[in-house]
Amino acid sequence: MLSHMFSFISLLSRNVADFLWSLLQYIPVVPSLLLTQKQQQVSFSNRKGLECISPFFCSVEETSQAIPTKIEGHIPTWLKGKLLRVGPGKFEFGKDKYNHWFDGMSLMHQFDIDDGVVKYSSKFLRSDSYMTNSRNNRIMVSEFGTLAMPDPCKSIFERFMSRFEVPKMTDNCNVNYVVYKGDYYVSTETNLMRKVDPETLETKEKVDWTKYIAVNGATAHPHYDPDGTAYNMGNSYGKHGSNYNIICVPPQTSGPDDSSLQGAKVLCSIEPEDKMKPSYYHSFGMSENYVIFIEQPLKMNLWKFITAKVLGKSFLEAISWEPEHSTRFHVVNKLTGQVLPGQYCSEPLLFFHQINAFEDQGCIVLDLCCQDDGGALDVYRLKNLHKAGEALDQAYNSVARPYPRRFVLPITVDPSAAVGQNLSPLSYTSATATKESNGKIWCTYESLHNENLKEAGGLEFPQINYSYYNTKKYRYFYGCGFGHMVGDSLIKTDIKTKEMKIWRQDGMYPSEPVFVPEPNSPAEDRGIILSVVLTAKQNRGTFLLILDAENFTELGRAEVPVQFPYGFHGIFVPGQ
Repeated sequence: MLSHMFSFISLLSRNVADFLWSLLQYIPVVPSLLLTQKQQQVSFSNRKGLECISPFFCSVEETSQAIPTKIEGHIPTWLKGKLLRVGPGKFEFGKDKYNHWFDGMSLMHQFDIDDGVVKYSSKFLRSDSYMTNSRNNRIMVSEFGTLAMPDPCKSIFERFMSRFEVPKMTDNCNVNYVVYKGDYYVSTETNLMRKVDPETLETKEKVDWTKYIAVNGATAHPHYDPDGTAYNMGNSYGKHGSNYNIICVPPQTSGPDDSSLQGAKVLCSIEPEDKMKPSYYHSFGMSENYVIFIEQPLKMNLWKFITAKVLGKSFLEAISWEPEHSTRFHVVNKLTGQVLPGQYCSEPLLFFHQINAFEDQGCIVLDLCCQDDGGALDVYRLKNLHKAGEALDQAYNSVARPYPRRFVLPITVDPSAAVGQNLSPLSYTSATATKESNGKIWCTYESLHNENLKEAGGLEFPQINYSYYNTKKYRYFYGCGFGHMVGDSLIKTDIKTKEMKIWRQDGMYPSEPVFVPEPNSPAEDRGIILSVVLTAKQNRGTFLLILDAENFTELGRAEVPVQFPYGFHGIFVPGQ
């Protein structure tokens, strides 16, 4: 994971100066590991005339007191609760500027919906990183794409020696809201989360995963069983390299001491294909009985992470796309923690988000949003997002489009099955799982879309009716069409027919759609889609869009009289 490396660096940097120089002198292979290979520019699309969206990545002030919104159309009276979203909201301190979209300081948003009325508020997360940077009016804590530079007031020698200091862990939790035991947190991908009050957006205590289990971080995309049990994944690092870990956090009990991450455990540890170059992952899959970890060929070079600060480089520079490696699927039994013996592989792919996974006829059906190239992280440097004209078009076209795909993983493999046999018995999907001569299962995907999705720019930020259809066979999913660097449309996909319904308006850029089910409705798509829509034009406002999820038509919108940046993820908290 992106920021797990901080703990690994801390582990090895006690005597880092002597370690590095002796290493570079006596181990010839290390310099080659530190070199970054130049990759030839490739175009994956031919989009032209993209609108400049630079305002989406500029700092804003918080709106700490809730303000009213202007309602157009109709908001169903049953829709009551709070839409909570989080994302970057501040991109500089003093003269210091962040380099990457993921680096911006966490800004929490709240849309309070009650009886057809919507109020908006926002607050910056008062993280240690935010407070330290604010006090010093400069970037003091390194983030994913930005290295905190030495204090210019120090002497030359002090600035040099500061390169060898243990880096401070960031608690800039700007990726998602997560829930453990009924408590709400904002999370990134380090070992630190911040508890927050969903009513007031006040920052509460800092929670450290390492105080409970032996992991150096966790994703911002846990999965939940109906009883409240949470599953997550996190890496651990030691002198022998790295491991991937499946994490289980039990549901809340009535005990007075049952709070935070108490009772969390590592369910299973998985060894990487290369322990010094583990894969980056942003999320994982989960069915009713299994956790599915996708080991993709987006690699994190631990040597580069160790030496990043000394060499004046960010952690982003240590991540590389290595398509000579296949993608591997690891399947773990949630009850026993055992890894299934099947070796499931596919062609190289990059994925950030799972759509859903379920079990059927002895197989796991796994749906993901996939790209055929690993350049997505690099293109979201802020210098690219502030571009205009042909330069912006070129940045967009340099990234592979994300498409929804289905894989089938047989849970048990008959040892007598013939080589070349498709082990999937599922007649409703063209995805295959073919036994190879080396015993591995080669998986080919089914595309879960029609040709119109190419024109829409692919699909990301997928969502489903999670409350009722997570880990179950389902028919519909929702997402953002990416005809721009960020979402520029909303899409509903019918998996059975491959038909799509699209909401799009010129100059409007919707966020991740959040599905809110209609109370007591048995229909999978009976409910509301909530999405925050931005515009890059100063004379047009931001609004909360309310769509009928079934027919994908607009019911209403709540116009907000303030501008704010494009964010990442969020959740809906139902009202009483």
